[in-house]
Amino acid sequence: MSSRREVVVTGVGVVSPIGIGSDDFWTSLLAGRSGIRPITRFDSSSLPVAFGGEITDFDPKLWVRPRKSLKVMSREIQFGFAAADLAMGDAGITAGALAPERFGVVVGGDMIYADLEDLERTYRRALAGGGFDFSVWSEAIHEDLHPLWLLKHLPNMTASHIAIAHDARGPNNTIVLGDVSGLLAIGEAASVIRRGWADVMLAGGTGCRLHPMALVARGDALLSRRRDDCTRASRPFDLERDGLVNGEGAGMFVLESRDHACRRGARIRGRLLSVASRCESAAGCGELSGSALRLAIRTAIERAGIGPGDIGHVNAHGASTRDMDRVEATAIAAELGAVPVTAPKSVFGHLGAGGGAVELAASILGFDAGLVPATLNYESPDPDCPVAVVHGGPLADRPGTVVAVNLCSTGQAAAAVIAAE
Repeated sequence: MSSRREVVVTGVGVVSPIGIGSDDFWTSLLAGRSGIRPITRFDSSSLPVAFGGEITDFDPKLWVRPRKSLKVMSREIQFGFAAADLAMGDAGITAGALAPERFGVVVGGDMIYADLEDLERTYRRALAGGGFDFSVWSEAIHEDLHPLWLLKHLPNMTASHIAIAHDARGPNNTIVLGDVSGLLAIGEAASVIRRGWADVMLAGGTGCRLHPMALVARGDALLSRRRDDCTRASRPFDLERDGLVNGEGAGMFVLESRDHACRRGARIRGRLLSVASRCESAAGCGELSGSALRLAIRTAIERAGIGPGDIGHVNAHGASTRDMDRVEATAIAAELGAVPVTAPKSVFGHLGAGGGAVELAASILGFDAGLVPATLNYESPDPDCPVAVVHGGPLADRPGTVVAVNLCSTGQAAAAVIAAE
């Protein structure tokens, strides 16, 4: 690959349950400080699981501009917008410094649920005699809802708001594929640069699995019930794991061609060598075999031109469910052997479409420190999860190359290979 087409990471922006901004995020991660806590944003007392990776110190008024845009931004859109700002600041890019037509945005997103307060008045008007009158609903909905209400719930609006705020007039796209959305967005943005369509791209993902409607819609079958100490609930690959922990957050990266980054004297945080995705059939709620993840990993390292011995660590999906962890661990071991594995979800939970990007940020920030962050709550190895989990403290003296992976219960899998400069 020519240097003109080589893609590098020059900015990292994180909004997470363990910190807003890369410095706070990394400090908490290194200290093993959990972001799992009781839910406080709404009354969760009737929920069977009332804890998660909630962000408690995020004030959207400090980030969103113009202020009136708050009316058409859901919580995950606000997270993505703030993370993009943080990434631009981390990259040292100021307003007006880039050629707008050579600057684009790709964001990974998910379904955005309607806020209860937006629908409550309309719903109550339609209740009559204990029943629900749809004719009243159809009239009330036009009177009670903000005319631009729908814009809060379109996944592509995160990329749109970011592009408007930063005058990014180049390629703009949104990837909506559940838990793999963030890594796929990064891969698509890198592809845009390699094709010569842009010099700089903002890419990442944002998600909120703690929305009350999302909690009801998704159900609680896969959630941890470890109420005694919720900070110990997310325990990827551990023998005593009993389910995942929901969370919220966003991660965004500034990607550039190496030539462009060097011309402006940018600090290079990492080199994006490859991204690959594969899928397998999960029809009829069949159990995943892990074949998609194995193929994604194999393809990614082949495209990167490296072998398993060159890999410093794997940044795992690590959902903390019995079956998903087993399938993932088996696939990683089959393709990469005994490479060390870290699972950031143990610290801040499952962030949905934002998870892949925030997890990847942990590895990229670790390049500077020469450390692989540890997996929290890994205490008892599971024979069904044959991976070497980093635990008890960060791991030093490893090659500066990470394979980051995400997968979905519906069969999609993605793998990205990033190397230190």
